[in-house]
Amino acid sequence: MQYGTALRHAVESPVVTPLIGIYDMFSASIAAKHFDGMFVSGFGFAASYYGLPDIGFIAWPDMVGFVQRLRLAFPEHHLLVDIDDGYVDPEVACHVVEHLEAIGASGVILEDQQRPRRCGHVDGKKILPLDEYLQKLELVLATRRDLVVVARTDATEESEILRRAEALAATDADVLLVDGVRSIEWIRKVRRVVGGKPLLFNQIAGGKSPRISLPDLRTLGVDVAIYSTPCLFAAQGAIESALLELQAAEGRLPERTADSIGVPEAQALLERNISRHHPKPPIPEQARRQRPAVPAGAKIS
Repeated sequence: MQYGTALRHAVESPVVTPLIGIYDMFSASIAAKHFDGMFVSGFGFAASYYGLPDIGFIAWPDMVGFVQRLRLAFPEHHLLVDIDDGYVDPEVACHVVEHLEAIGASGVILEDQQRPRRCGHVDGKKILPLDEYLQKLELVLATRRDLVVVARTDATEESEILRRAEALAATDADVLLVDGVRSIEWIRKVRRVVGGKPLLFNQIAGGKSPRISLPDLRTLGVDVAIYSTPCLFAAQGAIESALLELQAAEGRLPERTADSIGVPEAQALLERNISRHHPKPPIPEQARRQRPAVPAGAKIS
């Protein structure tokens, strides 16, 4: 499968493509039940793999190994990977892109921050000189074969946001992201200066950007929406609640209810990651003849 081409087609579709931020194999297993695409979030990976904030601790072999495990378990999902600043050096960025494309990543996001880097929705970000970032971006674009490349700017000054957005739109990057954009009006301003270049919008709870629905993003001219941390933050809240409940009950597990998760539910979830690789058995000829006709427009499960 040409994973980059598949994601590119989704980006070009008439609806906004949502990509759900995941942080480990278990969160990805849950997200795969509900969405066709995942965003390999640097924030989530730094938190889950290292227990550290998203300020530049990620080593590229760790990220590549994680994406390889994801692709083996989810052979048909879009996988957009956050590679931060390309791990500083342009040649390292190209090397990582080659690895990720070889193991089946769909795309990467390359930012213009300089070290020490920060999550795109916190204060204190510093950006590379535009020419220096463009040189790195052009090397990555020349290296990739089919991989989707998202060019990201973390500029915060209004005039610099528009200057960089216009410059990035003139490259061969497939998609443009202005991270931490603070208002709907600024989405409109960016849309005007980048022409027909596809736009990506990043929503993160507690971040700097407004909460916007997918239909409203489509009206604003956005093509892709990433949700960096819904799984991570939901897990933090649920684990806190479960452990407080366990403390309050003096160590007695709560009663099972219809909505509870236990061994059977977790086992069924994880078994899907194996069954996706099993070919579906052919339908016997007699059964095919006896199957009822499917009404036009009906969804086939």
